Amino acid sequence: MRLVKRHIDKDLSGFIVLRAERDEDIWHAYNLIQEGDRVRAGAVRRIQSESSTGSVESHRIKLNLTIKVQKIAFSAAASSSSLSATANAGTVENGLTSTTNDAPATVACGPGSSGGEGTTLHLSGPVDAESQHVKMGSFHTLDLEPGRDFTIIKEPGEWDSIALERVQDACQEGTSAEVGAVICNNGQANVCLITQHTTIVRQRIEVAVPRKRKGGGTALGQEKATQRYHMQIYQAIQRHFDLDQLKAIIIASPGFTKEGVLDFIFAEAARTSNKPLLVARSKFLLVHSSSHHVHALTQVLSSPEIATQLKDTKFAREGLALDKFFRMLSTDELRAWYGESHVLKAAERGAIGTLLISDNLFKSSDFKRRRRFVQLVEEVKRYGGEVFIFSSMHESGEQLNQLTGVAAILTYPLDIEVVEEEERQEEEARQAAAAAEEPVLEANPNHA
Repeated sequence: MRLVKRHIDKDLSGFIVLRAERDEDIWHAYNLIQEGDRVRAGAVRRIQSESSTGSVESHRIKLNLTIKVQKIAFSAAASSSSLSATANAGTVENGLTSTTNDAPATVACGPGSSGGEGTTLHLSGPVDAESQHVKMGSFHTLDLEPGRDFTIIKEPGEWDSIALERVQDACQEGTSAEVGAVICNNGQANVCLITQHTTIVRQRIEVAVPRKRKGGGTALGQEKATQRYHMQIYQAIQRHFDLDQLKAIIIASPGFTKEGVLDFIFAEAARTSNKPLLVARSKFLLVHSSSHHVHALTQVLSSPEIATQLKDTKFAREGLALDKFFRMLSTDELRAWYGESHVLKAAERGAIGTLLISDNLFKSSDFKRRRRFVQLVEEVKRYGGEVFIFSSMHESGEQLNQLTGVAAILTYPLDIEVVEEEERQEEEARQAAAAAEEPVLEANPNHA
């Protein structure tokens, strides 16, 4: 992401102009834009005009439109994984989500917007600024895509610390894909790229590999199918992985599939004199996984051999923090709290050592609720605690979402029942004190 221009006032209102440069930047935009924000972006509009002879002509023009956002929908690239990230402003399901309005007109932001090929953010709402060709108040859908500038305009208080940190994060250099992973087993494989904030399935592979039978009747068929399966993985790595940029390439499977895959990859690389692949040999890591499904990545990334290699990456640190929380929940549950009300109570007592919170919670359309989570993060940091904001596009983020989206590892044990009893007693004491301070009305002696 590139920061083009920024103007934020002391009351935290103002605008930021950004240029999305890759698919992950669209995910950042999805997390930055809230219902009620105004967004300005370049668009292409088809208009009709009548000539002096009475004939009607139709042509496309470029223009800038500003809308007040009412609906948000994130569409992952066509080759991405089936996602399930939900916010109050919109839903992401199975990679592509359509946006509907009462009477929407779709405005394409540049090439590719109508094809659904790349990652796109669909923003719908009424036009909020005068335009020569579009009526004020008419509903439109803007599609934000890589390669286009867009402006986000927020009201007072909306450019909070979390939003500004997201902008800073997105605009840092060197935040492209860090790890490639092939999760495989029995003729199936998911070929993934993992960035700081997203896990993208670039290709799914499925080859019918017959099982071995006594007598060897299917041995030849199995060998050919296995070779075809390995070749598809080899070609997928060639197509989707930038071997120079990636820090590591993980081959994971439940059994011995991974060893067969790795052996084939480098035998084929040697046969074809594939020098870039041969040079990258040290980046390949074999890891056990529970299955070939994408959710097994959480287990893979938190395994000791991978955690050591990737200790400086955001997603690896998140995975380790989540593992630590689950271990604490099993062995010392008084120091492992989750759920909004419980975690807020722990924060009030300055007891949070590590806060785990999903980026989904900052998408709440309820400003007061969203502000509570922002204040929670700021308070934990102020007391010296560590904060992990999990991306719901990573498997670890999805796991945290299933656990209410917020959890904490406490610096000392607290019993929630004792805490709630103390709060009840304090509330009763306050009410009693307030009642004692109320003036007592004396009886009127002259009253008959």
